[in-house]
Amino acid sequence: MLTTDRSGSLPSSELRDGVTIRRVRARPRHADWLFAPGLVPVVRRGPWDVVHVQSYHTLVAPLAMAASHAASIPYVVTFHGGGHSSRLRTRMRRAQLAALRPLLARAEKLVAVASFEIDLYGRRLRLPRERFVLIPNGADLPSAVQPAPPGAGDLIASVGRLERYKGHQHVIAALPHILRLRPQARLWIAGTGPYQDELVALARRLGVENRVEIRAIAAHDRAAMAEELSRAAVVVLVSEFETNPLAALEAAALGLPLVVADNSGLHELAERGLARPVLDIDDPAELARAVVDELEHPRAQLPLELPTWDDCASKLADLYAHVTRRSG
Repeated sequence: MLTTDRSGSLPSSELRDGVTIRRVRARPRHADWLFAPGLVPVVRRGPWDVVHVQSYHTLVAPLAMAASHAASIPYVVTFHGGGHSSRLRTRMRRAQLAALRPLLARAEKLVAVASFEIDLYGRRLRLPRERFVLIPNGADLPSAVQPAPPGAGDLIASVGRLERYKGHQHVIAALPHILRLRPQARLWIAGTGPYQDELVALARRLGVENRVEIRAIAAHDRAAMAEELSRAAVVVLVSEFETNPLAALEAAALGLPLVVADNSGLHELAERGLARPVLDIDDPAELARAVVDELEHPRAQLPLELPTWDDCASKLADLYAHVTRRSG
């Protein structure tokens, strides 16, 4: 695995769980657009059968694709969505894709993790559907945990990193409206990130700080996450953009009621009948109505069976074998 190191303090090479990890220095240190020219010679001189480029958002992706093409190494690219807290960065995505189109068009396959990506990127890149392959991310949330029975509580869970585009602020804004109809309602925001101070300030300004808890569960402790999530009466995800909304999928796997923004990969959940969509997440009253409807009339649904990470790895291995056969 070839990755970057912004800090300059990590080892340039190490063996972890049988996998060799190579790192090259990336700059700037305190930004996420990342320029790492050191990866070019590593890609061009390595005995690689195929290069898998993960995401297109930084300057790492075009360097990796260009180096692979120059060395006649076949490569594939996974998009990994396009959400960002910076509105400027979000607006730049279309131009960024246009600039990358020559390199993306040379990829052996473009990997989508959700069905809508095939239509979205196919349209923006003017590439046919057969250039894409759908390989969803896996999930590893334990399924043995039983969700709380309907009516057992009014705990609302909003799950995701504390970034503006993740939409936790919309759920806080809806909480006063929810409390008028469900006075016992509480909101648990599960995540960490740079937007926490703004969320706390908003809850205080709206007078609901005593009904909002911001508390993360360690990412590696999937059993604890399943246990905590199962206590929620409804799970809300109102991000501005989600490719493969893993938190929502995991909630669906536990059979929990879901309220989601009607956009991107969240729209797919609503289409499949797994979630109640909200058209205007900027309208606190509309969001509150949807949440209260789910609290009062939760829809019965069977837990969703999710693909595992082993399933994901198996499909990627098949893709690599297909690509190497073609290039050979």
